[in-house]
Amino acid sequence: MSAPLPPVGLHHAQTLTVDASLTVPALPAALGDASEMPPVFATACMVSFTEMTCIASLKPYIAPHQRTVGIQVDMSHAAATPIGMQVTATVELIAVEGRRLRFKVECRDEVEVIGKGFHERAIIDAPKFLARLQAKVQRK
Repeated sequence: MSAPLPPVGLHHAQTLTVDASLTVPALPAALGDASEMPPVFATACMVSFTEMTCIASLKPYIAPHQRTVGIQVDMSHAAATPIGMQVTATVELIAVEGRRLRFKVECRDEVEVIGKGFHERAIIDAPKFLARLQAKVQRK
Protein backbone atom coordinates (compact mmCIF):
# COMPACT_ATOMS: atom_id res chain seq x y z
CA MET A 1 0.00 0.00 0.00
CA SER A 2 1.30 3.43 -0.92
CA ALA A 3 0.97 6.55 1.19
CA PRO A 4 -1.03 9.50 -0.18
CA LEU A 5 1.00 11.64 -2.57
CA PRO A 6 2.50 14.76 -1.03
CA PRO A 7 0.59 17.98 -1.78
CA VAL A 8 1.80 20.57 -4.25
CA GLY A 9 2.74 23.62 -2.17
CA LEU A 10 4.44 21.56 0.54
CA HIS A 11 7.17 23.73 2.15
CA HIS A 12 10.06 22.70 4.36
CA ALA A 13 13.30 24.29 5.61
CA GLN A 14 16.36 23.09 7.48
CA THR A 15 19.41 24.96 8.76
CA LEU A 16 22.98 23.86 9.33
CA THR A 17 26.19 25.55 10.38
CA VAL A 18 29.07 25.25 7.94
CA ASP A 19 32.07 23.54 9.53
CA ALA A 20 35.35 22.41 8.00
CA SER A 21 33.89 19.03 7.02
CA LEU A 22 31.46 20.75 4.62
CA THR A 23 34.07 22.75 2.71
CA VAL A 24 35.69 22.16 -0.65
CA PRO A 25 39.08 21.04 0.77
CA ALA A 26 37.27 18.37 2.84
CA LEU A 27 35.70 16.66 -0.18
CA PRO A 28 36.79 13.02 -0.54
CA ALA A 29 40.23 12.65 -2.11
CA ALA A 30 38.78 10.01 -4.46
CA LEU A 31 37.06 12.89 -6.29
CA GLY A 32 40.32 14.75 -6.86
CA ASP A 33 42.72 16.94 -4.92
CA ALA A 34 40.86 19.96 -3.53
CA SER A 35 43.30 20.61 -0.67
CA GLU A 36 44.35 24.01 -2.02
CA MET A 37 40.83 25.27 -2.66
CA PRO A 38 39.26 27.96 -0.45
CA PRO A 39 37.57 26.70 2.75
CA VAL A 40 34.00 27.53 1.73
CA PHE A 41 30.74 25.56 1.71
CA ALA A 42 31.13 23.05 -1.12
CA THR A 43 28.64 22.98 -3.98
CA ALA A 44 28.39 19.20 -3.55
CA CYS A 45 27.42 19.71 0.09
CA MET A 46 24.88 22.39 -0.82
CA VAL A 47 23.23 20.03 -3.30
CA SER A 48 23.29 17.17 -0.75
CA PHE A 49 21.81 19.41 1.95
CA THR A 50 19.03 20.44 -0.44
CA GLU A 51 18.33 16.76 -1.22
CA MET A 52 18.17 15.92 2.50
CA THR A 53 15.76 18.81 3.05
CA CYS A 54 13.49 17.47 0.29
CA ILE A 55 13.66 13.97 1.80
CA ALA A 56 12.73 15.35 5.24
CA SER A 57 9.75 17.20 3.75
CA LEU A 58 8.42 13.95 2.28
CA LYS A 59 8.66 11.71 5.37
CA PRO A 60 4.96 12.00 6.30
CA TYR A 61 3.95 11.02 2.76
CA ILE A 62 6.20 8.03 2.08
CA ALA A 63 5.04 4.51 2.98
CA PRO A 64 7.42 2.33 5.04
CA HIS A 65 8.50 0.33 1.94
CA GLN A 66 9.08 3.47 -0.14
CA ARG A 67 12.00 5.87 -0.49
CA THR A 68 12.73 8.76 -2.84
CA VAL A 69 15.76 9.05 -5.08
CA GLY A 70 17.16 12.13 -6.75
CA ILE A 71 16.73 12.10 -10.51
CA GLN A 72 17.47 15.70 -11.56
CA VAL A 73 19.37 18.65 -10.10
CA ASP A 74 19.47 22.11 -11.67
CA MET A 75 20.98 24.57 -9.19
CA SER A 76 23.18 27.62 -9.26
CA HIS A 77 25.79 28.27 -6.59
CA ALA A 78 26.28 32.03 -6.80
CA ALA A 79 27.92 33.02 -3.50
CA ALA A 80 30.52 31.58 -1.15
CA THR A 81 29.76 30.80 2.49
CA PRO A 82 32.60 30.70 5.06
CA ILE A 83 33.05 28.31 7.99
CA GLY A 84 30.88 29.26 10.95
CA MET A 85 28.00 30.75 8.99
CA GLN A 86 24.56 29.17 8.94
CA VAL A 87 22.90 28.00 5.71
CA THR A 88 19.16 27.44 5.38
CA ALA A 89 17.73 25.26 2.62
CA THR A 90 14.10 25.99 1.75
CA VAL A 91 12.18 23.67 -0.56
CA GLU A 92 8.72 23.86 -2.10
CA LEU A 93 7.03 21.01 -3.92
CA ILE A 94 5.77 22.58 -7.16
CA ALA A 95 4.67 19.54 -9.18
CA VAL A 96 3.61 15.94 -8.64
CA GLU A 97 3.42 13.78 -11.76
CA GLY A 98 2.77 10.21 -10.69
CA ARG A 99 5.86 9.12 -8.76
CA ARG A 100 7.88 12.14 -9.97
CA LEU A 101 8.20 15.12 -7.59
CA ARG A 102 9.59 18.54 -8.61
CA PHE A 103 10.86 21.01 -6.02
CA LYS A 104 11.82 24.66 -6.24
CA VAL A 105 14.85 25.02 -3.95
CA GLU A 106 16.83 27.86 -2.43
CA CYS A 107 19.81 28.04 -0.08
CA ARG A 108 20.79 31.18 1.72
CA ASP A 109 23.42 31.98 4.29
CA GLU A 110 23.13 34.68 6.93
CA VAL A 111 23.82 37.39 4.33
CA GLU A 112 22.43 36.38 0.94
CA VAL A 113 20.98 33.74 -1.37
CA ILE A 114 23.85 31.39 -2.23
CA GLY A 115 22.05 28.95 -4.53
CA LYS A 116 18.71 28.24 -6.12
CA GLY A 117 17.07 26.12 -8.73
CA PHE A 118 15.09 22.91 -9.04
CA HIS A 119 15.40 19.34 -7.82
CA GLU A 120 13.39 16.29 -8.87
CA ARG A 121 12.91 13.08 -6.93
CA ALA A 122 11.13 9.83 -7.74
CA ILE A 123 9.20 7.68 -5.29
CA ILE A 124 10.48 4.11 -5.42
CA ASP A 125 9.57 0.77 -3.89
CA ALA A 126 12.75 0.16 -1.87
CA PRO A 127 12.76 -3.69 -1.90
CA LYS A 128 12.20 -3.78 -5.68
CA PHE A 129 14.87 -1.13 -6.21
CA LEU A 130 17.40 -3.06 -4.12
CA ALA A 131 16.58 -6.27 -6.00
CA ARG A 132 17.31 -4.51 -9.31
CA LEU A 133 20.62 -3.27 -7.90
CA GLN A 134 21.57 -6.80 -6.85
CA ALA A 135 20.69 -8.10 -10.31
CA LYS A 136 22.91 -5.40 -11.83
CA VAL A 137 25.83 -6.45 -9.63
CA GLN A 138 25.38 -10.05 -10.73
CA ARG A 139 25.47 -9.00 -14.42
CA LYS A 140 28.93 -7.42 -14.22
